[in-house]
Amino acid sequence: MNGVLIVDKPTDFTSFDVVAVVRKSLHEKKTGHTGTLDPMATGVLPILLGSATKAQIFLPDTDKEYVCEFKLGMTTDTLDITGKILTKCSSDVTRRQIENILPQFRGDILQKPPMYSAVSKDGVRLYELARKGIEVEREARPVTISALELSDFDEGRQCGKMRIACSKGTYIRVICDDIGRELGCGCVMTALRRTKACGFTEEQAVPLATVRTLGADGITEYIRPVESLFAHLKEIVVSEKQAVRFSNGGGLMLSRLRGLSEITDGTLYRIYGTEHIFLGLGIVDIRKEELSVAKKF
Repeated sequence: MNGVLIVDKPTDFTSFDVVAVVRKSLHEKKTGHTGTLDPMATGVLPILLGSATKAQIFLPDTDKEYVCEFKLGMTTDTLDITGKILTKCSSDVTRRQIENILPQFRGDILQKPPMYSAVSKDGVRLYELARKGIEVEREARPVTISALELSDFDEGRQCGKMRIACSKGTYIRVICDDIGRELGCGCVMTALRRTKACGFTEEQAVPLATVRTLGADGITEYIRPVESLFAHLKEIVVSEKQAVRFSNGGGLMLSRLRGLSEITDGTLYRIYGTEHIFLGLGIVDIRKEELSVAKKF
């Protein structure tokens, strides 16, 4: 079974839990996911099946979107509502105050990973250290926040909701914590839903319970082809001889290809045979003057 299954991850499940359920329900050993979601988070989790597991390193890293709920006036050790409360205070922040500081968190920024995360420090996961009460220095990492909007805020309850579009590796709860620090009152994330990932939206996602119910025979109609992961890339249809050469691992001369809209070193293309059969990904190699094989599927 090869392709992509878009699962709507339920709360209290890890991404690995979802993979385990899908693997057992569909009897597919080669199974993986495209990006970790915290247990409390819900929403879009693309699951790679069979040959699609080879696609991981080629997936776009800037199209994840979330809806995040938050509460001002408190902090926790995990930066979300599930953690141990560290501070609590009365806060009277206005919507305008929040909107005034949001611009500093948009664009290319540096973000320090939280202690409760799977990031490794000297070979040890940070969350393992955090559970022992150990806090260590962490290097801030570059992330891109392409959209950050306050969609709702209740000044009485000091609770709100934000829509965030960002690159992979972004911690939404860190954004909440940083906003709380900037406002001087603290802030924790109270709920998180991923609404888009790898070009797929929540409307396309199948509940995990449905995957369990339908099993391998009934889930077929929900499995998308491997090439759907690369819809953001332009396609090239090659001749029969070129298809054979590509399938055997050989590069294709740029001068003999039709449909190349951009001949820039490193540009990726979807490659199709004459009957529009997806063959894999090709990458422009200026030095060799060819479209080399990036990955065959």
